Amino acid sequence: MKDAMMVLKETSRTFYIPINRLVPGLKEAVASAYLCMRAIDEIEDHESIADELKIELLRGVQHILTEQGGAGEIERYLAPHREVLPEVSWRLQEWAELCPDTVSEVVFRYTSKMAGQMADWVERSWSIRTVEDLDAYTYSVAGMVGEMLSEIWHWYDGTQTDPLKAVAFGRGLQAVNILRNRDEDLKRGVDFFPEGWSSKEMIQYTRNNLKLGDAYNEELNGGPALEFCKIPLKLAHATLNLIAAGGNKLTRQAVMKLVNSLT
Repeated sequence: MKDAMMVLKETSRTFYIPINRLVPGLKEAVASAYLCMRAIDEIEDHESIADELKIELLRGVQHILTEQGGAGEIERYLAPHREVLPEVSWRLQEWAELCPDTVSEVVFRYTSKMAGQMADWVERSWSIRTVEDLDAYTYSVAGMVGEMLSEIWHWYDGTQTDPLKAVAFGRGLQAVNILRNRDEDLKRGVDFFPEGWSSKEMIQYTRNNLKLGDAYNEELNGGPALEFCKIPLKLAHATLNLIAAGGNKLTRQAVMKLVNSLT
């Protein structure tokens, strides 16, 4: 677990903070879930891996988790590509095995589903032309994370959540990332904005989803689920406001100030 948290801190300070604050048991489950999904996300986004290999690796992970019901063959499957994959990706099996047995089915199911849908988007060259395409993409890479977290909250203490708001919570966080990474995405030939959209329309799309994310948080009624979700949501709102004002990325000092105001 200590090693997992070190890798988590290197890959995402935003999620390291709330995950590190979770209680034992739930901490392992959410850390496992985040690292598994980050592992396949890094494959989808990798700048030097050919699309054909991305599809092969993502579909391979999907097959292992679905057909074998566990992660036992993933390390061997990814081993030939260890030199090109980031650490968080080639250690995917370790992150999966970190999850408590009583909730591992949830993490495996969603990781498999996400890997398959990510492979579909690579095949489509991330072609987004309509709002429906954008909704589908943001669901594939983030909305289902909200669904997965909701199942984990229910596993831990019976917390009930609205699935549509859970999806919007994840979708809103992803939309912030799309805005923040706009220039980099265009340089690599990927445009996540629907045809005819400018930053104005994307900002409004993001605000609409974050508003539903706020409603999702309000229904959590305290406890560890709320303690976790309120931090990335607060940071997402602050980043969106900064982008709308012409900025891009919160400073580390600003991040810590916002986190301290919540904790």
